[in-house]
Formats: sequence, structure tokens, C-alpha cells
Amino acid sequence: MTTGWWLVGIGAGLAVYSYLAYPALVALIGSIRPAPRRPAPPHEWPLISITVPVYNEALHIQRKLEKILQWDYPAERRQILVISDASTDDTDKIVGGFQARGVELVRLPKRGGKTAAENAALPHLRGSIVVNSDASIEVPPQSLKALITWFSDPTVGVASCRDVSVSSTAQEGNQGESGYVGYEMGVRRLETRAGGIVGASGCFYAIRVHLHQHLVPEALSRDFAAPLVARRYGFRSVSVEEAIAFVPRTTSLRREYSRKVRTMTRGLETLFFHRGLLNPFKYGLFAWELWSHKLIRWLVPWGGVMVLTGLALMAPSALWARVLLVAGGAGVATGILGWFWPAEKRLPKLLAIPTYALAGNVAALQAWIGALRGDLNPIWEPTRRPAPRPSGS
Repeated sequence: MTTGWWLVGIGAGLAVYSYLAYPALVALIGSIRPAPRRPAPPHEWPLISITVPVYNEALHIQRKLEKILQWDYPAERRQILVISDASTDDTDKIVGGFQARGVELVRLPKRGGKTAAENAALPHLRGSIVVNSDASIEVPPQSLKALITWFSDPTVGVASCRDVSVSSTAQEGNQGESGYVGYEMGVRRLETRAGGIVGASGCFYAIRVHLHQHLVPEALSRDFAAPLVARRYGFRSVSVEEAIAFVPRTTSLRREYSRKVRTMTRGLETLFFHRGLLNPFKYGLFAWELWSHKLIRWLVPWGGVMVLTGLALMAPSALWARVLLVAGGAGVATGILGWFWPAEKRLPKLLAIPTYALAGNVAALQAWIGALRGDLNPIWEPTRRPAPRPSGS
């Protein structure tokens, strides 16, 4: 077998396994296991700490706090804590206006990043469960109890929301995000049925406080680390279908690209920090899920490079390789066209998916390069999202 065949086979195999075979295998495992039952609501709702890390969120924070105060949960059983990462706009002033309504503010003296802000909140937490939520995300009032109910199960250490990608404007260059988010939530549903998820949604998830109290290095991702820490201490993590969070799509693909580079770089660093969990002899099913859902999926873009290289090597002597190479080149060209599409014009649906796919894969390649070089950048630049419009998509 030639080098070209090996490159095409391995590269294509990574994608097929990660996006098709792995979910099918997880579904099979889940089908032969007893379906997890949603626990009954507790007789008394536990005291919870709701944390909102922010940096210059004056545009969203007032609406966010008003929404949190409307969440369906006993007011005397909740603590609301906003952690300002040395904001320089009116964020702190706006939060201060909610002090009489029970909202607390912790301010970092200098910028340290999202994880640093979350670490700074640790001494101030009073709840037995910590609920983390982003400022620009809208959560329906009933979602909180749906999340907290799962902690009636003593085996659950982390409960994560179901992201719903929503459109906020008529013109957006990031329409491909919705399909990917729906796919990801489907995989988490299957993982929950099989045993547990390996990553939580940073925009809205909950964790037992004794697990959350573990200090996370500032350059790492706490929401990814949460299920990893939970599993290390014998707990499982679940995705809760009823706990919905509406996540507005970013209107700029370039902003989404930057977000992906940042989150994947931090994700790779977090996985390396917790690399012991990749040991299947010690962590069994969880280790396999972690390999499959995270590490192998993050390797898929390199698989794409391998496929194109292999096709190029075989093209001079094989017609089918030339045809596939041209098709692949056309896909890349379509994605590049979408990338440079005028921002003031709506991106045609024909371009949306290949553009999003190309941007995501190139972002992953850049993230790998950054992680391998040790580019640790804890300083946080939140993804600026418009106000959500749950009725749209």
C-alpha cells in the first residue's frame, strides 16, 4: 500500500470514527444499559451559589441580573455573585445597583482572565452547589431547577445545560454554528445515557462545591476541567435536556474563529493537565470517551491535511484521486469565499456550512500549534454576543 493510501485512510478514518462511529458506539452502549432516570426534586432545595464572571459587560449585565432574579428558585436558597475581572466600563456600577436585591460583587484588582476570576470567587461561595453562567446567555426560569434536581442523585458531580443556538440578527456570517451545536448536544445526550459526559457548557452548568473548590491554573478551562475533576473523585457528569440555555450566535465568523482558537488551545492544555484520565485501565469507559470525543476529534483537522496530501500524491496516477482532490479543493475554495464574503451582506446558506467547517478546522490547527508552543494566555476576552432572541434560530 502506497504512502498516499495510508495518508488518505488514516486521515479519513479519524473523521469517520470521531463524527460517526463514536456516537454510534456510545448509542449502542447506552441502549444495553438501564436508562438513567431523572431524580425527583429534593424536599428542600439546596443552597446554591450562582456565579457570573464578567469583563466589561455593561451591555448585558443588567438584563442578565434581572433574568437571574426571575429564575424559578427560592430567593433565600440562592447566592448571586458577580466576579468582575477588573472591568473598566460601567459593569461594576451597574452590579452595585443590585446590591439591595442580594447581588454581591467581587472585583479583581487587575485582569487575570476568566479562570482567575472564578478562582477568586472560591472564598466567597456559600452554597453546596455552584452554578456558573455567562453574562450574554439567556436561561429560561425553569432551567435552574431542572439542573439542580440532578444533584439529588449522589453519583452526579456536574450537571450541564443543553445549548440552543439562536439567531439575533437578520444578517450574520456564522449560520453554520447552529448545526454543529445541535450535533454536539446530541452526542452529550448519548454520553449521558451511556454513563456520563466529558465536557460541560461553560455558559450554564452546575457542580458540587467541594469539587469546584479545587484550584484550576489560570490558563486552563474550568468548565472542561469540571467533569474531569468530578470523574477523578468518583462522580459522573450529565447533560440535562430540560436545562436549556439560549446561546446567540456571533454575528462575525472572525470572532467565532478567535473564540475557537482560544477555547481549543485552553482545552488542549486542560486535557494535558489531566492526562492521567486518558488511562483506560484506570478510568475505563470515561477514558475512551475522553480519547474519542476530545483528543481524536481535535486531531481530525490534521486528518484533513493528511487526506489532501495523500490525494495529491496519488493524483498523477489515479483518476479518482484527481476527482476527489478537485472536489476537496472546491470545498476549501467555497469556504474561503464565505470567509471573505462582505460583512454587510447575508452569507448564502450554500456557503454557510463549508465556511464554518473550514474556519473550525483551521482554528483547530492554529490551536494545536499554539498549545504545542506553550502559548498560555489566561487573559480573557469574552465573546461579544448580541442580546438573545430565543424565538429565532
